[in-house]
Amino acid sequence: MRTVNTGRARPPNTAHGRIRCKTSPNIRPNVGIRLVGLHIPTFSFARRLKRACIPMETIVRTIMPDREFLGHVFKLALPIAFQQLMLSLSSCADTLMLSGVGQNELAAVSLATQFQFLFSLFTAALTLGMSILVAQYWGAGNRDAVERVLGFVMLYAGMLSTAFFLAALLVPEQLMSIMTNDGTLIMLGARYLRISSLSYLFIGLSQMYLCLMKNTGSAVMGMTVSTVGVIVHVVLNAALIYGIGSLGIPALGIFGAAISTVISRAIELAWSVVATRRGPHLRLGHVLHPDGPLQKDFWKYSLPVLGNELVWGCGFTMYTVIMGHLGADAVAANSIANIVKDLLVCLSLGLGNAGGILVGNLLGRGDFRQAKVMGDRMCVLVAVVGTATGLLIVAARPLALQWANLTPEATRYLSVMLFVCAYYAACGCMTNLTIAGLFPAGGDAKFGLMCDAIVMWLIVVPVGLLAAFVFKLPVLVVYALLNTDECIKMVPALLHYRKYRWLRNVTR
Repeated sequence: MRTVNTGRARPPNTAHGRIRCKTSPNIRPNVGIRLVGLHIPTFSFARRLKRACIPMETIVRTIMPDREFLGHVFKLALPIAFQQLMLSLSSCADTLMLSGVGQNELAAVSLATQFQFLFSLFTAALTLGMSILVAQYWGAGNRDAVERVLGFVMLYAGMLSTAFFLAALLVPEQLMSIMTNDGTLIMLGARYLRISSLSYLFIGLSQMYLCLMKNTGSAVMGMTVSTVGVIVHVVLNAALIYGIGSLGIPALGIFGAAISTVISRAIELAWSVVATRRGPHLRLGHVLHPDGPLQKDFWKYSLPVLGNELVWGCGFTMYTVIMGHLGADAVAANSIANIVKDLLVCLSLGLGNAGGILVGNLLGRGDFRQAKVMGDRMCVLVAVVGTATGLLIVAARPLALQWANLTPEATRYLSVMLFVCAYYAACGCMTNLTIAGLFPAGGDAKFGLMCDAIVMWLIVVPVGLLAAFVFKLPVLVVYALLNTDECIKMVPALLHYRKYRWLRNVTR
C-alpha cells in the first residue's frame, strides 16, 4: 500500500513559517473551515489572534465560490442528485400509490421495505468501498485497476443478493414479525416480500453498475438508467395496483406493487449492462480470478464502511421498530414524513456524493492542496443547501397534509413530524458530506463507524426505548428524540474534518 509522501516537500511561506502536516504535504493542520474563523492555535498569543482573523477575501471566496467551481461541482452533483431522486421515487412509489388503497396496506409495505433498506446497507457498503478505490484509480488514469475492482465487487454483490432473495422468499412472516406485532400488517407485508423477493437479485448488481458510472465520468448515463427504471415502475404501479378495466388488467393492490418492482429492477439491470460496454466494464476473468492485492485494499477500507453502514442502518431500523410498536397511526405518519424528507434531500445527498468523488479524484492525482480547498468549499455549499432543504420541507408541509390519506390522529402526527424532519435534514446534509463522502474518499471510514456507534447505540436508541416503553411518553416526543442523532453527530464530524488527517492517497 503506497502511503502519502511525507518527505521533505516544503509548503510555501506563510505568516507562521513553514509547517508540515504528517498526513499530507502542503497542508496546514488545524486551519479549519474558512467560514468558521475560530480554532485552537498552538503558537504565541499574537499569532493566535492573527490566525483567528480570517481575511475578508478568503471569507468572500468561500461563501461565494467562483463560477468554475460551481459549474464543476453541479455538473457532477446534479446527475447524481437526480439519480438519487429517481431511486427515492422508485423505493417510495409503492407506498405513495398504496396510500390510496388503504392505511393498512400503506403501513405494511412501509415496514416490509425496511428489509430492502437493510439490504441497501450492505450494497451501500460495497459501493462506498468501491468508490474509494475507483475514484482514486480513475483520477490516476488506471482503467485496468478499475475493471479489476468491479470484477470482485460484482462477485460479492451477487452472493449478497442471493442471500436476501432466499430470506424474503422463504421466511417473510418472521421478518415482518420483527418490525411489528400487528397481525394484519404482518400478513400483508409478508405477501409483498415474497413476491418482490426476486428484485433483490437485480438490485444488488445494478447498484454496482450505477456506482461505476458516477465514478468514471458517466453520471448522466446513470441518471438516465435510473430515470427510465422509475418511469417503468410508476407506470406499472398505476396499472397493476389500481387496474385498467378497458385493457382487462385487474386491480392487484399490494401484489401489483410487488410485481412492478421486480419488472422495473430487471429492466434497470439490463440497461446498466449495455450502458457500460463502451467504458470500463465487467470482465468475466476478473470475476473468476479476483485480484488479491486489490481485494486486500478493498476490505481494508470497506470493512469500516460496512461496519458504519450496519451500525447506522440497524440503528435507523430500530427507530422504525420502536415507531412500529406505537400503533398503525404512528407507522403511517412516519412513512409519509420519510417520503417527503427523502424526496427533498436529494440535492444535498448528491452534493455529498459529488464532494467525495471530486476529492477522491484529486487525492488520486496527489493534489492535496486542491483537495483541501475543494473540501472546504463543499462544506460551505452543503451548509447553505442543507438549510434551504430544511426550509423547503417546512414549506411542503401543507401540501403533504392535504395529499396524505390518513386518519385524523395520523394527520396530527404528520403535521409535527415534518417540522422534526426539517432540522434533521439540515444537520444530516453536513454529516452525509463528511462521514459518508469526504472521510471515506481519503480512506478514513473508522471515524464514521465510531461516531455512529456511540451516538446511535449508546445515546439515541437507549433513550428512544426508555421513552417509548418505560416512561410511555407521547408518540411525538419519542419521534423527536429518535431524530436527534444527526444534530449530535454534526459537531464531532466538523471537528474531525478540521484536523485534515483524512486527506490520504490510497492507490498503489
